[in-house]
Amino acid sequence: MRPLLARLIDAGGAIAGAFVFAIFFVMLAATVMRTFGLRTGGSDDVVSWMTAAAAFFGLAHTFKHGDFVRVGLLLEKMPPPVRHAFEVASLAVGTAFTGFLSWSITQYVMDSRTFGDMAGGLVVIPIWIPQSSLVIGSVLLCVAVADQFIHVLRGHRPDYVVAVEERHARGDFSEDV
Repeated sequence: MRPLLARLIDAGGAIAGAFVFAIFFVMLAATVMRTFGLRTGGSDDVVSWMTAAAAFFGLAHTFKHGDFVRVGLLLEKMPPPVRHAFEVASLAVGTAFTGFLSWSITQYVMDSRTFGDMAGGLVVIPIWIPQSSLVIGSVLLCVAVADQFIHVLRGHRPDYVVAVEERHARGDFSEDV
């Protein structure tokens, strides 16, 4: 089951990257169109939806690879059993929070669909369509956090810690800001 989840998380990261690339092309096209005096109607709407999609699709990938902000300074000073307890507690809270986030966003998007809400910009489409990326991304993050919670609860080291240590072993400190 974990290999399937890993592939889904990597797919979410790839989709996030594709949205970032698409943002580049939409903005480039809008710039060229403005240069020639053409209307760019709705490009700002599309870019904002793609920005949200890129952010949410990338959440689980960012989490799994240790790129979220973590207070490692405190954890590194703790003895292993205490550190393990803190990791378990943090992941339990994270699972509960991301579960609530996913549920709330899903309810919001379902309400948008039920009530027939339309986008308020120049591109008038049912708003639940671009909002769906928030549902998918938040649910994927929730599943990733819950997976890490169970993984750590079983006595394993968190994947995000292992990923950072492997990056450091290669001499890559680019994410440590």
